[in-house]
Amino acid sequence: MKKIGILTSGGDAPGMNAAIRAVVRSAIYNGLKVMGINKGYQGLIEGNITEMTLSSVGDIIHRGGTILKSARCDEFRTEEGRKKAINVLNVFGIEGLVVIGGDGSFRGAKKLSEAGIATIGLPGTIDNDLAYTDFTIGFDTTVNTVLDAISKIRDTSTSHGRANIIEVMGRHCGDIALYAGLAGGAESIILPEEGFDIDEVCKKLLQGKNRGKLHSIIVLAEGVVAEGSQNAFELGKEIEDKTGIETRVTVLGHIQRGGSPSTNDRIMASRMGAKAVELLMKDESGKVIGIKGNELFAMDIDEALATDKKFNKDMYELAKILSI
Repeated sequence: MKKIGILTSGGDAPGMNAAIRAVVRSAIYNGLKVMGINKGYQGLIEGNITEMTLSSVGDIIHRGGTILKSARCDEFRTEEGRKKAINVLNVFGIEGLVVIGGDGSFRGAKKLSEAGIATIGLPGTIDNDLAYTDFTIGFDTTVNTVLDAISKIRDTSTSHGRANIIEVMGRHCGDIALYAGLAGGAESIILPEEGFDIDEVCKKLLQGKNRGKLHSIIVLAEGVVAEGSQNAFELGKEIEDKTGIETRVTVLGHIQRGGSPSTNDRIMASRMGAKAVELLMKDESGKVIGIKGNELFAMDIDEALATDKKFNKDMYELAKILSI
């Protein structure tokens, strides 16, 4: 193998740039050329591709987002769109491809692998919703971003004696809410995996108030609201009506995607990027890289996509115990 490509797809995640840097520099170190594909699968279809050098990835390890940009691409979901993408890869002489992204990105990589293009996937998604790996690139940074927000909101919440609902990302996977809620000492953590009883939430708020507690934090994963009849603001009003406690709502939104990646994300992404190049040089294909117990491993993409996400019930129960 003499030339490989790299793209980022789906939602951006802090640490993607560290992974890009590792792929490019590891490949060049081993005598390979690297082609950067801009704007994901859409850019691949359009031939938006440039050669990357050592300088291309200088001074990016600390930057959030992705220098290769990202885009959704409905055309790539079609057989005709994938044929265009494969033709472009052949025109540019790209023999192997590193795809950084989440579930949808991996499914695209799987299709390319089945068509004869050597592909390796790296898990890049803030939601930590890829079941085969303990952690995904960007998750640790996002949890720390949410935790920082919780700390700041707690300050003003204490000053006014309020309850605060903090809505975080996680439509189907509540890991961001769970980890940040536990670390931030939230009184209630509302997750799509568990749902919630509003009366229990209100009871906990009133018990805290009656023992002199000056504030309360409720961390809400967006998926719970999306699947119910309420939004976060309506939930806040209902809690206020039931308890008489002034309740404010903060929707963190896309602030969770940005920011400089954490130490853990930079190191994990760098290790995974180098591992991807190593696998391509061994003519491996249709694999994704994960981490368990701080050890990297490679798994067939079919097996990875078929793995069911297991909810960390023990951590959830611990958060409930510690929030009494």
